[in-house]
Amino acid sequence: MPSLKDLKNRIASVKSTRKITKAMQMVAAAKLRRAQEAAEQSRPYTERFNAVMAGLAASVGGSDTAPKLLSGTGSDKVQLLVVMTSERGLCGGFNTNIVKIARAHARQLLAEGKEVKILTVGKKGRDQLKRDFSKYFVGHVDMTEIKRVGYVDAQNIARDVLGRFDAGEFDVATMFYSKFVNVVSQIPTAQQIIPAAFEEQEGDEASTLFDYEPSEEAILADLLPRGVATQIFAGLLENAASEQGARMSAMDNATRNAGEMIDKLTIQFNRSRQAVITNELIEIISGAEAL
Repeated sequence: MPSLKDLKNRIASVKSTRKITKAMQMVAAAKLRRAQEAAEQSRPYTERFNAVMAGLAASVGGSDTAPKLLSGTGSDKVQLLVVMTSERGLCGGFNTNIVKIARAHARQLLAEGKEVKILTVGKKGRDQLKRDFSKYFVGHVDMTEIKRVGYVDAQNIARDVLGRFDAGEFDVATMFYSKFVNVVSQIPTAQQIIPAAFEEQEGDEASTLFDYEPSEEAILADLLPRGVATQIFAGLLENAASEQGARMSAMDNATRNAGEMIDKLTIQFNRSRQAVITNELIEIISGAEAL
């Protein structure tokens, strides 16, 4: 049974931990507001951009002059997985959930006899994946020094991916990130970015006819690389909001758990102290009776 001193030290230690987790929760809440606003503000632009690109892609169809980023290489033998996670932990299952779907996708591709290459963005994803897939790594993007994600960061990642595609290093690229829903819900998502895959639009916009000058192929050739950067930027923003939401939720749970542990230790401490006092009283009374 632990002594009173041990219990007192444990209570003090858990109280210090609770102060830290509470502070981290408040910091995450402040960062979440900015990250959530950025993610939500980017969605209308991304959706509208994808709608325009979907219309252009549909008009070009399977044309022989379609850009390579749209039509692909004609093969899916070599697959690049762009796994985007955070640089720091203490955010619940945020990183693990992204890595989980990336790992499952990689194993499925390998089982089908395809070649897998992995590009990681964020240290936590790299650390988890390197245990099983280190030989498939082709690059890593360090985001440690980046305090707030900007479009330039997405452009740098897109430039790396596009350069590898132009060099013929892969046929299909898939991006893995977490889509932000709310503080307690983030959805791990896999999105193909090369060849470009756009959902067909429904409604009046889809049936509207446009004349493009120059040709659709020329416009697509210019916009598709920007589209890759736009999709990566949207993924980074969603990840940033998801990370802070997951961290806020995790630190809130940790703070509550620390409070419960303090209550239990305090009860145990009081019972132990009462037992010590009772024993001392018994000894005093026994001594008095003996005299």
